[in-house]
Parts: sequence; C-alpha cells; structure tokens
Amino acid sequence: MTTTDTAPKKRNKPAGNGDSRMRVTIILTLIFFAALIALILVVLIGRHTRNLPLPLPWSNEKMVYTSAEQSAMQAKSAFSSNLCVGGNNVSNENIVLDGNEKGGLYSLDDRSVVFSKDMYEKVYPASITKLMTAILALKSGKMDETVTIQWQDLELESGSQVVGLRIGDVVSMQSLLRGLLIHSGNDAAQAIARVVGGSQEKFVEMMNEELQRIGATGSHFTNPTGLHDENHYTTVYDIYLMLNEAMKYDEFVSISQVPVYDFVYHNADGEELHVTLDSTDHYLTGEVEPPKDVTVLGGKTGTTAAAGNCLAVFAQNAYGQLYIAIVVGAPSKDVLYNDMNQLLAEANV
Repeated sequence: MTTTDTAPKKRNKPAGNGDSRMRVTIILTLIFFAALIALILVVLIGRHTRNLPLPLPWSNEKMVYTSAEQSAMQAKSAFSSNLCVGGNNVSNENIVLDGNEKGGLYSLDDRSVVFSKDMYEKVYPASITKLMTAILALKSGKMDETVTIQWQDLELESGSQVVGLRIGDVVSMQSLLRGLLIHSGNDAAQAIARVVGGSQEKFVEMMNEELQRIGATGSHFTNPTGLHDENHYTTVYDIYLMLNEAMKYDEFVSISQVPVYDFVYHNADGEELHVTLDSTDHYLTGEVEPPKDVTVLGGKTGTTAAAGNCLAVFAQNAYGQLYIAIVVGAPSKDVLYNDMNQLLAEANV
C-alpha cells in the first residue's frame, strides 16, 4: 500500500535576499549621513557669513537708509551678544525729541533699546569724539609718561575750548586725560594724540581702526578733538558703542564723575602752575538736576555750530541698573538737558 505524504513541504528562500536587504540598509545609512554632513556645512557657512564686517548704515551722501533692524541684528551677531540692539526708531510715549534732534536710551542690564530716534543716521559728534581719544590713551600703555607741549599741540581754531597750555609746558599724561574728559580741552586732546600716535595723522588712523574694532561702522574721524569737519561723523548708536567701550576702563569711570579738577603742570621755567577746571557736564556741576532716583555717573559733552548741543551719559536708577542715554543736535543747552531728563526719567519706569 502506498502512502502519500500530505505535510507541507518547506520552501528554501531564494539565495541572495539577505544580502540585498543588507545593501539597501547600507545605502540608506550612507544617504542619511551624507544629508547630515550637508546640513552641518550649510549651518557653518551661514555662521561664517553672519560674521562678515557690517555694511554702512547709509550707501551714499544722501544716506539712502538700508535696514536698521538688519544692521542691528548683524551687529549683535558679529560683535557681541551683550550689546543693546534695536531699530532705527523705537518709540516711547513719554519721550519726544523735536526737530533735528536724535537720541537713544539703552538699558545695559536688559541689553535693550528703550528709545531711539534716527539712531543709525549720520550726525556730527563734536567733542563726544574725545571718548575715542580717551580710549586710545588708556590702551596705549603711556599713561605714566610726562609730556612737553609742542607747537602742533596748540594749532587750533580761534575760540576752541582749551586747558590753556603753552609751548614748553610740562604736564603728565594723567593730567592731560583729565583735562580732556573733565574740561574737554582741545589742546590736551592734540597733545595726547601726538604722544600716543607719534603724529596726529597716525592717531587718526588708530581712531578709525578702533571704531571698526568695536563695531562703530557708521563713523569716520579726522581729528582727536571733534572740531567740525565734513568727513568727521558718527551715529547715535556708534556713540553708545564708544561710551560702552570707555566704561570698561575704571580710570575713565572715575574721571567722568569729577566736577572740578586742580590741573597741575610746570611751565618752561620749571614753575609749578595750577588751573581750576570745571566739568562741562551740567549734571556734575549741579546746574541741572536729573530725574528723581536717577544718578548721572558721568559721560561726555559736545558742542559745535554744525553738531548742535550733544550729551552722552551713563546713569544708574533706583535699583542700581545702568543706562546709557544720548541726545545730539539740540538747539540749546536748556533743550539738551530737558530732553536728556525725558530719557533718564524712563530709567525708573
């Protein structure tokens, strides 16, 4: 009797199926890693591009404005995440600057722009320029030197604000720096420039290099004093950058708070002379009161016919928070300080 085997027969899998699946897995893995590498390269290239030097906020003599927000964000990326960044105009219902006045209020603790008006547009800085002169002096390593005044230090236009130095006078760099910042002496500025730079021309090159280093790409300087020149200009935002940089030096901060200074030097005959120098900042001299619970710690003034009345200060509110406030282009001292008080009043809001 013949029996038939009815149990199902096992079928062998075709040879090579496992190898094919393995190859597919390898190919997909390679594609994944290739895509991942491409994505990483795109991110790295993007970061490199954002670190390129900033464009100027204007592109020709008529100041064809590009984008304040774009410029500000580039500044934040390219230079420091600790900078205050904002638009060309940041409104505040309690602050009104009329006419050609421009300004800004910056919270250093919050790294924010509380208010701005035309802060990326071209302005003339007048003696606020001396912030940069002071920065280079403090960086120079020459603050312990003694200086003999030369004729080129005194080549100034008639009516310039001066300490009153003469050829052959001998004065310390420490005293020159105080004459520069407290009394805004143009003779002190030119003597510092000659000593630090070797010549005024070389010092001006150093000024423009330092402006670029701190990100003040809307500025170009032609002298260490701020006396008017069509090619000597800045922006409100660049003034903020300069004052923010100067505040890194303890000596600058301490000098900026001095209302009156006994300027000591010797004439060519060796006689010791004294000159009392008053601060040009009316907050420090007590001629103007800041808003309640706001303490003005120092800063820099500036005045020329072209620049108007200008002031950049750093101040502290009732909670110890620091602010930088800037007004440029005011038609008078009264308007300047009234406008500055509008800004400073917002420090405690």
